[in-house]
Amino acid sequence: MAGAARLLITAGVVLVALGVLVIVAQRMRLPLGHLPGDVVWRGRHTTAYFPWVTMLVLSAILTLILNLFRR
Repeated sequence: MAGAARLLITAGVVLVALGVLVIVAQRMRLPLGHLPGDVVWRGRHTTAYFPWVTMLVLSAILTLILNLFRR
């Protein structure tokens, strides 16, 4: 049971940290989500958004950061 409690606490801390990062990114007006290559499809009554390039950039950055911590 203690393992589940630690997992929930860790997940909560990670979610709070992600929330803070989103708020900071919005205040810095970073173009994440609006990069060239991100696809927006607008139909009559629906809109679909596929942030391909944004996800590739974030993946590369997170990979570099995690590899630095791993060593």
